[in-house]
Amino acid sequence: MTAGAFSATTGEEADTITEQARRLRRRLGRADLRAVPEARQALRELLLHWGKPGRSEIAELLTSELVTNALLHTDDDAVLTAVVEPGGLRVEVRDFVARRPEPYAPVTDDDTHGRGLLLVQSLADTWGVRSHGVGKSVWFELGAEAA
Repeated sequence: MTAGAFSATTGEEADTITEQARRLRRRLGRADLRAVPEARQALRELLLHWGKPGRSEIAELLTSELVTNALLHTDDDAVLTAVVEPGGLRVEVRDFVARRPEPYAPVTDDDTHGRGLLLVQSLADTWGVRSHGVGKSVWFELGAEAA
């Protein structure tokens, strides 16, 4: 069963969740913060029966942080990709700006900004940044069985 497909007319790949691949791919519009809860919902559906209790919630939180960063700190679209394999999950958010993100220690009186990458760094099993010809991908991985 497949939810979503490749559009030959627009060249865009829509959300794709298949029994075999268990993959989600979604284009996120420039500065469209409505994409954050939509991305969380799509990931929630992908991870419906995945991992130990709490793992899906961590994945949703980290995904929303990466999506928010891509939409707030670039002036372009982004692409969310999530792949579930038997041992774990990999989520990647690609944007089209070369500037690399830096984890940053937030100011104590600023309680809403600067914690996204610190959360990713703290909660993901592994994470990183990969450069592309144009832009970069920020990614994380979570094992299904970790506590």
